[in-house]
Amino acid sequence: MQVELPDPVPAPDEVLVRIRAVALNFRDLIATRIERPNNLTPLIPCSDGAGEVIAVGANVTAWKPGDRVIGCFFQAWEAGRIRREVMRSDLGGPLHGVLAEKVALRDVVAMPSHMSFEQACTLPCAALTAWHALVEEGGVSADETVLLLGTGGVSIFALQFAKLHGARVIITSSSDTKLAKARALGADETINYREFPDWQVRVHELTGRRGADHVVEVGGWGTLEKSFESVGYGGKVHLIGVLTGFEGKINPWQIIVKSLRVQGYYVGNREMFDSMNRTIEQHRFAPVIDSIYEFGCARDAFALMESRAHFGKIVIRV
Repeated sequence: MQVELPDPVPAPDEVLVRIRAVALNFRDLIATRIERPNNLTPLIPCSDGAGEVIAVGANVTAWKPGDRVIGCFFQAWEAGRIRREVMRSDLGGPLHGVLAEKVALRDVVAMPSHMSFEQACTLPCAALTAWHALVEEGGVSADETVLLLGTGGVSIFALQFAKLHGARVIITSSSDTKLAKARALGADETINYREFPDWQVRVHELTGRRGADHVVEVGGWGTLEKSFESVGYGGKVHLIGVLTGFEGKINPWQIIVKSLRVQGYYVGNREMFDSMNRTIEQHRFAPVIDSIYEFGCARDAFALMESRAHFGKIVIRV
């Protein structure tokens, strides 16, 4: 439901941003369906937005009107390891999000200079999560193989970052059309998991029985066992999503016997965001955008997200 609200006024440590474009994540769809304790009601949804600064608070010296910026997913995670208090500072959850004409934000980063607002708004959640997992923590390198599950936002950014670092990429999907698009982006091997429901066996065939070095795990308990089987000894499973749900049982034996490193990721901090953007700018990196909707058609954008028919990011132009 679209409503008219008073223009926000930036606090002393905030900037007022005229939002130009917003990108959707699966998490935004969930936020519109599930009421969570302590969340604002009604809630302005969406965490990922880009625009230009139009006013600054009294204490702000780093930004000025006219600067092109992107909001940080977490408004209170500048650097270092995640902390309990950070978890109450995410946009479009406990805090109002960015699907609005004007938004007051405490923490922003500069847009890569070569990007449009529509491109830049895709970076805060999916891109930074993939970067955090594969680059910041995973240290992906050219002699490694990365397994990606599906062709959602995190997986496609992970594909692009993995290829940027010279790694070999195997990606799964139930759609041959999407797999063809992934190959066009540089994927080395593709697996249709409807054709190969035991896709972990196919991964071992494609890696000469060695297994993958990294798995970007977006499925959750419904795919975790197969991910553990797919990864090689000493490999890394980057646990990011729960697309198959929150309930289930996991046998830890594969983790133990293969000395696996399994780590959860929830986006990343501003320091990582700046580091990622420097690399993006250096390589003139371009996000993959499936569709762009006008603000008045935001419901249609959410419907496309729910259908899972998209490839790459869905953007709403404000």
